[in-house]
Amino acid sequence: MTERQILLVKNSWSYVIVKSEEAGQLFYHRLFEIAPELKSLFKSEPKGQSRKLINMVTLMVSKLQKLDEIQGEIKSLATRHHKYGVDPAYYRIVGAAFLWTLQQGLKDKWNEELEEAWVDMYAVISNAMIKNQQAVAA
Repeated sequence: MTERQILLVKNSWSYVIVKSEEAGQLFYHRLFEIAPELKSLFKSEPKGQSRKLINMVTLMVSKLQKLDEIQGEIKSLATRHHKYGVDPAYYRIVGAAFLWTLQQGLKDKWNEELEEAWVDMYAVISNAMIKNQQAVAA
């Protein structure tokens, strides 16, 4: 990711975090709308799950310039995802729901440049997750 993309992601996330509970609920509603088969993977109550999502994204956004500092968290999260039965193909579906959520929440702030920055950010994180998840499975 470029420095500009990192700045765009961080600035836009500051708007989303203000309405984090709403964003989390919107994300899961959209995810289960486009992939109802994934609902069985989530055992905790929706509010708690939303908080976990927002907290993890906040951590990752805050460390975009120093991703090496959160490799342990990424590996731990990937290990948990493996235990839950998450298929690497699900990351594409989750990414689509997440980008849709950002677009809904950011409204007129959302544009092509911002979308590209978030797509790149999600690719960096999800690729690291998939790589770690595959290592756990091996």
